[in-house]
Amino acid sequence: MKTREQALNYGLSFPDTYKDAPFHDNNWQLVRYRGNKKAFLWTYEREGFINLNVKVDPGKAFFWRDIYESVIPGYHQNKEHWNTIILDGTIPDRDIKCMIAESYDLIADSPTKRIYEAVKKIPKGKVATYAQIAELAGDKRMARAVGNALHKNPDPDNIPCFRVVNSKGELAGEFAFGGAGEQEKLLMADGIEVTDGRVNLKEYQW
Repeated sequence: MKTREQALNYGLSFPDTYKDAPFHDNNWQLVRYRGNKKAFLWTYEREGFINLNVKVDPGKAFFWRDIYESVIPGYHQNKEHWNTIILDGTIPDRDIKCMIAESYDLIADSPTKRIYEAVKKIPKGKVATYAQIAELAGDKRMARAVGNALHKNPDPDNIPCFRVVNSKGELAGEFAFGGAGEQEKLLMADGIEVTDGRVNLKEYQW
């Protein structure tokens, strides 16, 4: 991720967000959460690179700064609660997206975070349905939101979205989880039998 457009598009992919340019200066473009109108992603050009300001948990601010030289204390913002990401090509997209997602969760009253926490609890060798995860995340009516959240999973190594199937035990489409057949491979590596694109919920449901 190197461009402002890529960063803004990712920020706007989260629920109830909108773009804003509050300073009458196109160099500063923000993405806000509609629920409270707070910005979780600031974009601007500085010294030849697009910079992103993202909100951080104070306990993790130095975690990212220690890993990447291009993550620095928040420019023009509270250094304890904000980091600046310099899009100079040295930070993998996955980690940039993870930092933006964390910022969104801190700003928003986000069901996304609750969904991810619920998915993390699915044990190896078991699956859960979208509706089941929705209920665990606090609202059994948001099964579709579960699907949307999992398709934007910022940390697949720790959020095992491949363990989520539909109410019939059917696997997701070919574009999920890295391509056709990938979910089946991951489930089978977990010790779960998949037959004709379906898991037996009576045997494997968590």
